[in-house]
Amino acid sequence: MTTTVLDRPVDAAAAASPTPPRRRRRRGFGPRALTYTVLTVGLVLWLIPFVWMLLGSLKTQGEILQRPPTWLPQNPTLENFAAWFGPLDFWQFFANSAIVAVFTVLGNLVFCSMVGYALAKMEFPGKRLLFLLVMVTLMVPGVVTFVPLFVMVSSLGLVNTYPALILPFVTAPVGVFLMRQFMLGIPEPLLEAARLDGAGEWRIFTRIVMPLCGPPLATLGILTFLSSWNNFLWPLVAAQTEEMYTLPVALSLYSTGQNATNYGLLLAGSVLVITPIILLFVFLQRWFIRGVATTGLK
Repeated sequence: MTTTVLDRPVDAAAAASPTPPRRRRRRGFGPRALTYTVLTVGLVLWLIPFVWMLLGSLKTQGEILQRPPTWLPQNPTLENFAAWFGPLDFWQFFANSAIVAVFTVLGNLVFCSMVGYALAKMEFPGKRLLFLLVMVTLMVPGVVTFVPLFVMVSSLGLVNTYPALILPFVTAPVGVFLMRQFMLGIPEPLLEAARLDGAGEWRIFTRIVMPLCGPPLATLGILTFLSSWNNFLWPLVAAQTEEMYTLPVALSLYSTGQNATNYGLLLAGSVLVITPIILLFVFLQRWFIRGVATTGLK
């Protein structure tokens, strides 16, 4: 069956299913290619320092300081890594950092979730004031509370112990805010149905709310782990013997001398410090992106 348009036969089936114009596809390809190009250039620029650090850790001190500098090591060596695993007792520093980071993360996951649930789903006097105080603490620099915190820890006799490195950071305002914002999106009828069935607040929190909080918990865990693993100033003051040093403190003290810096040792230590962070983010990146994307949505 054909129809006539301007005295020309036209197929009706072809007229009913028009093909998209080619010009639109060509117009869309340009911005997409530009976006991919910009992202690729940004990725390369972001990776250059890490590649330089990795290659520099395989160089000798003289090769690192030579001019002009070279990218690839002329005589690759593992002496810098051997120094960390030999006389510097890397595993002791690694264990200290791991213990502090793991317990700090667990504390934040538990206590920030509990406070976030109370601020999001429970009604009590002073709720808004309490949330306002949490938001105010987000704007207070950590340096302001550094001296009072050290005086408090010292008065309790906790200096140079694991509790001194863990307890001051076991709950963070940003974690409370993150968990509260996510829990606001949990449907209220779901919790009311549990209350009608006789479930208490603790059972609702542990059996219903927490299983739904996988993405924000992963996000909070990654952020807390990064903050604890890379923390330098507080462990430098609170840990006063080599047995309690964390990796950032050991990296700074042993690679930087009074008159010179051992750059090979510094770069090798930096590789060892960031490797667990990269592995953790690669393992939890899907949950991290989902948690950031869904936080605050209702």
